[in-house]
Amino acid sequence: MMALEKAKVIAIAGTKQERVDVLFNPSEYALESSNQYSWQSIPGLSQPIAQFVTGEASTLSMDLFFDTYEKNEDVRIYTGKIVGLLDIDKDLHAPPLCKFIWGTLSFQGVLEKVSQRYTMFDRSGKPVRATLSVTFKAVQSMKEQLQHIPRQSADRTKQRTVKQGDQLWQIAAEEYEDPALWRAIAKANDLADPRQLEPGTLLKIPRLYG
Repeated sequence: MMALEKAKVIAIAGTKQERVDVLFNPSEYALESSNQYSWQSIPGLSQPIAQFVTGEASTLSMDLFFDTYEKNEDVRIYTGKIVGLLDIDKDLHAPPLCKFIWGTLSFQGVLEKVSQRYTMFDRSGKPVRATLSVTFKAVQSMKEQLQHIPRQSADRTKQRTVKQGDQLWQIAAEEYEDPALWRAIAKANDLADPRQLEPGTLLKIPRLYG
């Protein structure tokens, strides 16, 4: 019968790596991801238009259980190594990067917060059992993020003839899939009043990125 793989935390500070073992594998963990949007109110529409702003960093949360009663050791010997991941590294001038590894799960980030609960003590008052509620937050450099984002836009400046009833925000929605980007079109065409579009006018639809 194969032994159950032990979860571990790797603290990464520059070229140095330190392994921090957990005494017991977590019974469960939670992964949370989200995006941030701004909501643009457009006159005449029944609901606001969502404009994507940015992705939020994913989080990994779990409870880690520690018990040293049988060893007659102070449990803080072990919990302190986890809590210490919040400390500022003297070389980095910031807490170290962490990697939580357990089976197929490999999560890289920083330890964002720890809540400590001590639930058993020996006769001298020494804690021998504890539960740490920990939350790791994903960290990626700008270069790493850009490598994973499929970037595309209107790659070439286009032209479009204004039709009766056209609105600039509608054109932006059709060309860029985002009505809030109407200002890019207004700026490219030096429109004094973007609300007044003359049918038959030839508009330049600029590319959004270089």
